[in-house]
Amino acid sequence: MDASVKKALKVILPIALGVFLIWYSYNMTSPADRREIVRYIREADLFWVGMSILIGILSHISRAIRWNYLLEPIGYSPRLRNNILIILMAYLANLGIPRSGEFLRATALATYEGVPFQKGFGTIVTERVIDLLMLLLIILLALASQTDIIMGYLSENGLGLTASALLLGGGIVGLFVFRAFLRKSKWAFAQKMRGFVRGLLEGVMSIFRMKRKWAFLGHTLFIWAAYIGMFWIIKYTVPETLSLNFWELLVAFIAGAFAMTATPGGLGLYPIAVAQALMLFGISANSADAFGWIIWIAQTLMVVLFGAISFLLLPLWNRGK
Repeated sequence: MDASVKKALKVILPIALGVFLIWYSYNMTSPADRREIVRYIREADLFWVGMSILIGILSHISRAIRWNYLLEPIGYSPRLRNNILIILMAYLANLGIPRSGEFLRATALATYEGVPFQKGFGTIVTERVIDLLMLLLIILLALASQTDIIMGYLSENGLGLTASALLLGGGIVGLFVFRAFLRKSKWAFAQKMRGFVRGLLEGVMSIFRMKRKWAFLGHTLFIWAAYIGMFWIIKYTVPETLSLNFWELLVAFIAGAFAMTATPGGLGLYPIAVAQALMLFGISANSADAFGWIIWIAQTLMVVLFGAISFLLLPLWNRGK
């Protein structure tokens, strides 16, 4: 297959999947259900929606500050204003072309702050590794707090405790096999992967050598607390979700986080995933759908609005470059 066709498919297919899921969701609800969902969305208290967006913006500012902690050890200290605008641009880019935001961040940092692309991209990869570890920690916390609910759901869908244990064990064995393959294989691809994995590990370990590692850790915790907070606060916009506690909402948060990786910005899939998780805790389908759409619309509007502003302001504030 032609390389240009492959690139086009990588962009088109995730968007097409998202559009299909929106169509599927629409057709799976009755006109009465759709009217009720729309009513919930229209009646959502804009104060809480605005607070959710504000918390999201604070998380991006914190991420911009944290980014400088990774850049300082390699000799660079970009202006915070530029970091914030570049990060907001990157999130907007990811809505259109998945994974493009990381490359845009490194390119914009090289253009406006003189940080070589490879070095800037390396810090971004390190960020992603840290964020992945944080997500895994949150998943473990959710599993520990809601074991009965989650295992009951898995059992209902044909994946009981034994099957889950076998799946987990198979995954661990697979990691060891993959590690042994990377260490011993002379295949060019394996050598590239070995170098990539080594680079990731070096990037993670470099955190412990940075001067402000505790500040870095503090911002990391704040960023993820803000992510959860902007999700949790939306419960005040739908009457039925007011009874949900922190741990129940955390399960829905994780479902949404996985949905974000499948389609651009969680298009179509995010509200479905969040709604399905909320229904595990007795929330009606319409209320759960409304919650999912409200949080997705709020997050998407934030990214589109502030990302577009950033695209305009960044070159204006850096005319010399």
